[in-house]
Amino acid sequence: MHSLWDDQTRKLAEETRAFVKEAVTSDLLRSMDREEIRFAKDFIRAAASRGLLGVRFSPEYGGRGLPWLAEVAAIEEVGVLGTALACNFVMPSIVGEALSAFGTDEQKKKYLTAINKAELFSAEALTEPRGGSDFFGATCTAIKDGNEYVIRGHKRFIVGGEGADVFLVYARTGEDGPSKESISAFIVERSPKLKVEFVYGLMGTRGGGTARIFFDDVRIPAENLLGPLNGGGLVFNRMMVPERMTSAAGAVGLGRAALEVAARYSDKRKAFGRKIRKFQAVSFRVAESISRLDAGRALLWVAAQKADSGQDPRRLVSEAKKFCTQAAWDTVNDAMQVMGGIGYTDVYPIERLLRDARLGVIWTGSNEVMSLLIQHEYYRELLSSGPAGRDVEDDAMNADQKEEKVYE
Repeated sequence: MHSLWDDQTRKLAEETRAFVKEAVTSDLLRSMDREEIRFAKDFIRAAASRGLLGVRFSPEYGGRGLPWLAEVAAIEEVGVLGTALACNFVMPSIVGEALSAFGTDEQKKKYLTAINKAELFSAEALTEPRGGSDFFGATCTAIKDGNEYVIRGHKRFIVGGEGADVFLVYARTGEDGPSKESISAFIVERSPKLKVEFVYGLMGTRGGGTARIFFDDVRIPAENLLGPLNGGGLVFNRMMVPERMTSAAGAVGLGRAALEVAARYSDKRKAFGRKIRKFQAVSFRVAESISRLDAGRALLWVAAQKADSGQDPRRLVSEAKKFCTQAAWDTVNDAMQVMGGIGYTDVYPIERLLRDARLGVIWTGSNEVMSLLIQHEYYRELLSSGPAGRDVEDDAMNADQKEEKVYE
């Protein structure tokens, strides 16, 4: 499938693969999983030193001006490390998207460049204790006071929050009107009034700096409003593209890693006098995993091309996120089944990848939310234009019996 890449995509993927192979130690991953390292700043700095962060953005702001297709190819390579490092790797792309699309020149110069160079570490503060998928039900507030906004409330499950210097924060600014027109986005720098706490353990994705953030009357300059006042919905909708695209790409890499470990094991392990890959019960699981990962990768690439085209990619991005994260989860489970009991131990990385993969079908919008979006967009497209080609409804033997077509 890599033959479909252009030279710039191939070059970036090769650079990223070399970085993952040469610059990331197994000791780092083990220390993160034991939570001895809660946020791997050195990993992010190392990626920045090779020009691998925020590659979609203009060179003026520390990027490379590359398309989405190149970025998702790079993210897949980082995905083999698990969800924590993959998320840390893509955070400049996620927060950077908001700055690139909605930021002023001053905001871009001050924050976007620094984030891409790992001079500042960033995080997106979206999820609240009362809910994650219900974005417009946010209760965190930002009250205008002269030339400042005063932010009160708290967020949780903020990946990268442990080490972030600057946060993309959504807060309620409108007292009247629909919820969708009452939220704004802000750039908030870390301060004594912004408290970051590590208050819970995670099943997986450890070491990604996931934290709860408390805003205790945090004052920020009015010019730190990102985008229009009460325009947080616009920012959020734009942000869902990088959040879900990067989730899908990382998941493909994670699934690939688990498949490779299990396939190599099956070529070495013997039972009943022959390698276990010779048994259909094993080889068919491998075949299913190969097929679903290739299908997910193809869907991801099409979604990336759609995003690069400037057209609305929402449906395809939602499909890619849903399919790729589910494919990763299924593939890791198949890998563990192929390996049997030893796969359930920490002698191999499958159990860690399984714990990581479980989050993929939940975060950046659960896969159930993706299904809602997918069907909604499909119906909107279908009912607004009619059949794309032949109307096969008329091909039925008794299609002319209109009296049988009762709808109410």
